Amino acid sequence: MNKQHLDKQKVIVGMSGGVDSTVAAYQLKKMGYEVIGVNMRLWQDDFLSEAHFLKDGGCCSLSSVEDARRVCAQIGIPFYALDFKTVFKETVVDYFIEEYKHGRTPNPCIACNKFVKFDALLEKAHQLGAYYVATGHYAKIFYDASVERYLVEQSNAIQKDQTYAIYNLTQDQLKHILMPLGEFESKEVVRQIASQFDVQISEKSDSQEICFIPDQDYVGFLKRNSDIQDKKGNFVDLKGNVLGTHLGVVNFTVGQRKGLGVTFGKPMYVISLDADRNQVVLGEDDAVFRDTLMADTVNFIPFDQLEVPYVCEAKIRYSAKPAKCTLYPISKDEIKVVFDTPQRAITPGQAVVFYEGKSLVGGGTIQ
Repeated sequence: MNKQHLDKQKVIVGMSGGVDSTVAAYQLKKMGYEVIGVNMRLWQDDFLSEAHFLKDGGCCSLSSVEDARRVCAQIGIPFYALDFKTVFKETVVDYFIEEYKHGRTPNPCIACNKFVKFDALLEKAHQLGAYYVATGHYAKIFYDASVERYLVEQSNAIQKDQTYAIYNLTQDQLKHILMPLGEFESKEVVRQIASQFDVQISEKSDSQEICFIPDQDYVGFLKRNSDIQDKKGNFVDLKGNVLGTHLGVVNFTVGQRKGLGVTFGKPMYVISLDADRNQVVLGEDDAVFRDTLMADTVNFIPFDQLEVPYVCEAKIRYSAKPAKCTLYPISKDEIKVVFDTPQRAITPGQAVVFYEGKSLVGGGTIQ
């Protein structure tokens, strides 16, 4: 559909059956938008269907679909359940598997946001004549006429802020996205709003796991859905000396100490993973710290490309505190990040995300 003919009062809300997306839809309806609730069917793991997906298996469970359907009726908006399993498998699950095969630790939520929620769902919204899609993310999107760009800021509820997971959205995507929860001061306020019309939803716990692995056994998931199987390899020290054996690099991540399966008489940590040699490099705690990383597939929000060194702060994982650093351009797609103080467990495959105060600058994938 020609975007000039899209209805700016019409918005498609991704409904997971949780409190955040429910309140997002409710708020938009109050604001006067024509709201349509859509539950995205993303994944079905037959192995877990009885134990998890038929009960409380996150956003893909039947109970969540029914919760979303019920609250849409209470809010007074249409509800649709749509199948996005193919695009989800191609852009999220396949990527997740390939990253682990190469000894990297992926972030599937970031891939899902970019390719599914704000690409495939946005395309569906346009087909339905809606200008916007909306989600229950805690972040703020606004247009700054002085720079003629859409910018992103951290949520007022800073402890719930989710800007880390949306750093790679483009200007064309941002102009079509609404995130009404960004203005709320806390999750408690959101729960109070939900309790006004659905106590069951308001009391739902926050989802902590990867949505398509509700039992949190990612190694079991990899074995069921790929050719990855146990493959004996060596633990080695920083000099290459063999320290013991393991059952495959997919069982480990950089910075890990517990669950190594062997003891050394002193704490040892995973320093790096060599998938080609099936080796896990171990060292003591001080070896886990680095002050420099390379990142590619970079995306910036306030400008198109980094052309000169840029001082800001960066987070190397969602839960990390922002740390002061300098960004150096290498190419259009690649940068070097140098931290003022060494960071613990910089992990290939994870995102490094940049901030100036509360403003989201952008990010990239750690190499």
